Amino acid sequence: MSATTQAPGQRSFDAGDLEPAHHDGGQHPGARDKLGDVLHAALRGAIAAGAMTGFRALTVNLGLVEKSPPRAMIERNGLFRMVPRKQRRAAIELMHWAFGAQGGALFGLLPDGVRHRRGSGPVYGLLLWLGFELVISPLLGLKRSKQPRPVERVAVAADHALYGFVLSEMGRRPQD
Repeated sequence: MSATTQAPGQRSFDAGDLEPAHHDGGQHPGARDKLGDVLHAALRGAIAAGAMTGFRALTVNLGLVEKSPPRAMIERNGLFRMVPRKQRRAAIELMHWAFGAQGGALFGLLPDGVRHRRGSGPVYGLLLWLGFELVISPLLGLKRSKQPRPVERVAVAADHALYGFVLSEMGRRPQD
């Protein structure tokens, strides 16, 4: 009803009514924003893992990295044998993108003040690399954890910094 023909006691519609006065499903309005941040960061994490793949192909082909960490993990744990030979590269890549998405989602859970700080993405990527080097690699008994290959470690650290750079959208334009 328009304001001129409304019934007594009825409120007229105002565009301000579209502002959420309450929220649905018991979720805090900020929770929906945070969920969006997490999902966006998960997508960026998968994309960033793809960027790592390109960088890693370069470092492997240059002989700087003997075997990519995802491949070493799959081979070490026998998971490789479960995948048909022709699909192994694709399986490794999909697993890597899934890990990248998980890492991105965790990044999305960080407070805005941390995530939006300059350099936070590459630092986050390097922290993930450090966790791999100090915890995951030794736990899985990967050969790389027992061999001092400084050039390889620097190359893998660099691709994790690239992951964080892409994840954090450091090159994004300011939003109005």
